[in-house]
Amino acid sequence: MLAAGQAHAAGIDLSKPYGDKYGCINRNGQQVAADKMLLLTDKELITAASACTFSDKQTQADGSLAVTAKCEAEGEEGQAPAKFIIKRSVKNAKKLIVADEDGNVMGEVARCK
Repeated sequence: MLAAGQAHAAGIDLSKPYGDKYGCINRNGQQVAADKMLLLTDKELITAASACTFSDKQTQADGSLAVTAKCEAEGEEGQAPAKFIIKRSVKNAKKLIVADEDGNVMGEVARCK
């Protein structure tokens, strides 16, 4: 029984986009202006103020995903390195929590419909 539980926890599937309300609305381009927006795909993390392209994803022992990315912030030149942790929400297994490398939660996202 333990193996089945581990297999479920290990797979954070980003083949379909996840987002908050505005992230999902804007997943195909900027359709609605929003101060707070979070969109997560298998290749990038997009917020209202930045766009981060993933360069590496590693599944951790606890089933979370450690992501290394390069981010472009709105109004700034160049790209800055960043790290994120993506894990399942404890309250709702269908949602994912996105946090920065210090553990500060950026937001909670659900699979876009």
